[in-house]
Amino acid sequence: MQTRSFLRIAALGVLALAGSAAALLNAPAGEQPKKSLVVGVIAKSQSNPVFIAARTGAEDAARDLSKKYGIEIKANWQTPVSEDAQKQAQYIEQLVSQGVDGIAISCTDGQVLQKPIDDAVSKGVTVVTFDSDSPNSKRMAYYGINDVDAGRAVMRELAKAMGEKGGKVAILGGNQTAPNLQARIKGVKEELEKLADKGFTLDKVYYHKETANDAAAELQRVQTTNPDIAGWAMVGGWPLFTQNALDGVYDKAKVASVDTLPEELEYVKKGQVQALVGQDCYGWGYESVRMIVEKLVEKKTPAKPINNFELKIVTQANVAEVEGTWQKWLGKKSDARK
Repeated sequence: MQTRSFLRIAALGVLALAGSAAALLNAPAGEQPKKSLVVGVIAKSQSNPVFIAARTGAEDAARDLSKKYGIEIKANWQTPVSEDAQKQAQYIEQLVSQGVDGIAISCTDGQVLQKPIDDAVSKGVTVVTFDSDSPNSKRMAYYGINDVDAGRAVMRELAKAMGEKGGKVAILGGNQTAPNLQARIKGVKEELEKLADKGFTLDKVYYHKETANDAAAELQRVQTTNPDIAGWAMVGGWPLFTQNALDGVYDKAKVASVDTLPEELEYVKKGQVQALVGQDCYGWGYESVRMIVEKLVEKKTPAKPINNFELKIVTQANVAEVEGTWQKWLGKKSDARK
């Protein structure tokens, strides 16, 4: 009798442990716990280094969380070669049809992607946006910069560089349909309005294709035709991803920009760019995947839907401090993996 009671108690203990494991892996008791999770990662473009950093973060999160939870977690990179909201919508549909558990996406056009995101959520897929949101969608959460604050910071730093005499300011705006860029432009304009009595005025916003060459060409064209422009507020660092982008510009105008990529840091070191406002590009991928996996495994919902990170201001005084960061964010990506 004692042996039988002991065996019964031991069996109950094993069942209790099995039940805990099943709950941990988001599976009802009595069912086989899920042994793997797949999170689709859809950035805006493959060629932009900020999204290569996001990919590194997503893959690192998948690795770290696989070890933490004892299950296989994969980050499935599905990103257009260049910005294309319709292509992103197609990728969402494809990933859902393939049975992914979650999707992290940077929205080229939040309105275009609202319905595909909502459709994915209605089919049980957990969606998190990063970098550029679709705020009216049913996505669980957003991780990225506070874009209005970033725009304000760019203009504040530019004003410091331009000095008390002020001058005409042009805004380099990138893709006109991207909600994150429109929010940054709003921030620049708001800060600029505060400086009107100090001689700062807005020229206009210049939109362009988000490639280094297109952005640099537009920047140089505008400066040549408008030599009285004394400052450039760039809500993205696109032209700075290539060399000699500021030829014919830096000797006539001060420059402040969003992003702190290695190529941009070189412009700061040379004194051609006065300030950069940094983003957690690696965290775009890492934190998005983490939030999705925690929801799927632990049923843990983020405390708030909008999750921002602290802005990093980079000038010549501290540029050396951030150079090593990008070695981690970009160093793992060979051309074949891009």
